[in-house]
Amino acid sequence: MIDPVLLRENPDLIKHSQDLRGESAALVDAAVDLDARRRSTISAYESLRAEQNAFGKQVAKAPKDEKAALVAQAQDLAARVKAAHAETAVAEEAFTEAVRRIGNIVIDGVPAGGEDDFALVREVGELPTFDFEPRDHLEIGELLDAIDMQRGAKVAGARFHYLKGIGARLELAIMNMGLDRALAAGFTPLITPTLVRPEIMQGTGFLGAHADEIYHLPADDLYLTGTSEVALAGFHADEIIDVSNGPIRYAGWSTCYRREAGSAGKDTRGIIRVHQFNKLEMFSYVDPADAEAEHERLLGWQEGMLQDLGLSYRVIDTAAGDLGTSAARKYDVEAWVPTQGAYRELTSTSNCTTYQARRLDIRHRTESGKTAPVATLNGTLATTRWLVAILETHQRADGSVVVPEALRGYLGGLEVLEPVTR
Repeated sequence: MIDPVLLRENPDLIKHSQDLRGESAALVDAAVDLDARRRSTISAYESLRAEQNAFGKQVAKAPKDEKAALVAQAQDLAARVKAAHAETAVAEEAFTEAVRRIGNIVIDGVPAGGEDDFALVREVGELPTFDFEPRDHLEIGELLDAIDMQRGAKVAGARFHYLKGIGARLELAIMNMGLDRALAAGFTPLITPTLVRPEIMQGTGFLGAHADEIYHLPADDLYLTGTSEVALAGFHADEIIDVSNGPIRYAGWSTCYRREAGSAGKDTRGIIRVHQFNKLEMFSYVDPADAEAEHERLLGWQEGMLQDLGLSYRVIDTAAGDLGTSAARKYDVEAWVPTQGAYRELTSTSNCTTYQARRLDIRHRTESGKTAPVATLNGTLATTRWLVAILETHQRADGSVVVPEALRGYLGGLEVLEPVTR
């Protein structure tokens, strides 16, 4: 959520951010007006409360024969206080609803525009070449008896799959490699809930423009998470935490669920865009002054994984119009997928500054002893989709796949994945 003080003192900054996102600046004006109304009702309520307290003392000191009349006045005043309190609650709710519709303030330097308007940060690695016609990841996966889309669809419907045999082992190997890297970097591992309450989903900013991506269980009023970021952000909700000695870091291992609404006809082949997958997510709580530096650190750990897996990739600074509601800046790391002749997103990392922490009431103590919101950041360190780039990049003409050296220890020393003869 936007800082109400900043909204009041510098609405033009927030309007500019909205313009960069391609979203309505009129939302800012509406929120400013509702903030003024909210503060006015609070002031009126507090004035009446002060009057009520003073009058209560007058009643207590009044002679017995005057008290009956004064009590009647006190009851009238109490009714006015009650009405004023109700008005503040209505005004507070209206302001909160309005301000939650405003996206996080975009960090200076983030490019304006939509999905295609990103800024290229860097390209790393030589693009793989082959002296044979390369197979796509699904064909390779079927040769290895590693991916079964048909039975996934039979059991659960379109865009579900089974990882089988070496496919299951390969995903677990990638996830465990990521977990070891996270542990070395000081992350505490968490296996998180994948069902969360509405206030936690709302607090992380996922019930805005992209709410149709989320599975909801109406009978329980719970949401299935599309990333463990949600549960990781909720872990310290309504708490004061200590970040004076540096970031508090968690690595969340979970299954994730996404409707993929609005993606009809896109990436329907294979496991690039599916409804269920596994993911290892980094999450950091930091002093806001350290947020941008922590963002670069998260990106560095992601790039280290891709480099050690022998993948060619690029890093892009995502345009403001393609940012999620909570992100002030997001880097996407896209690996080269040979059969598509294109870079495809494998992982991303977002700096959410204090936006989520304000909504979830997560604070730290400043040097003055006062409390203030922390900053939150997230970034994926391993996920099912990584199999796509690994299988296609390291394939050989006979359908086998060379296991990246960094991954072999997680597969019992296996160096080559061989096609299965049936």
